[in-house]
Amino acid sequence: MPRWKYSYKVRDESRIAKAMMWDVPVHPKVMREVAAAIKGMKLQDAKRFLRNVIAKKEAVPFKRAHGKQAHRRGLADKWKWPIGRYPVKASKYMLKLLDNVENNAANKQLDVERLKIIHVAAHKGVTLKRWMPRAFGRATPKNRVHSHVEIVVEEVG
Repeated sequence: MPRWKYSYKVRDESRIAKAMMWDVPVHPKVMREVAAAIKGMKLQDAKRFLRNVIAKKEAVPFKRAHGKQAHRRGLADKWKWPIGRYPVKASKYMLKLLDNVENNAANKQLDVERLKIIHVAAHKGVTLKRWMPRAFGRATPKNRVHSHVEIVVEEVG
């Protein structure tokens, strides 16, 4: 059995809730940008933001993986960064993880309205390697990259 650990060390376990999702079929570059966008937000604000991303009303700023990306209206006003995308698939999985951590916090009798995201990280998962046959006896690799996502929320105020 593998041993799973969080990359974030916490001193007081009574005021926090944690959740983790493994083998999410989204590239870690995309999950990293979504994670960086919601870090530091209140839990309800992050859920509202991700629902807007899924509805393509609000864009996620892509600050690291932003080569040849389009500029989006409204991003420069809120995030001070014009380049962004609408990662719907990554937002759906992140929203599912936020629901999970909210339920974990409710089980620990924490106030859900006062939860703040203090840590969220996306790590590289397994890569499923396949081969696509091509002409003249050649083949092209088709890699399916997965990611692992972890989140820690804390009751503030």
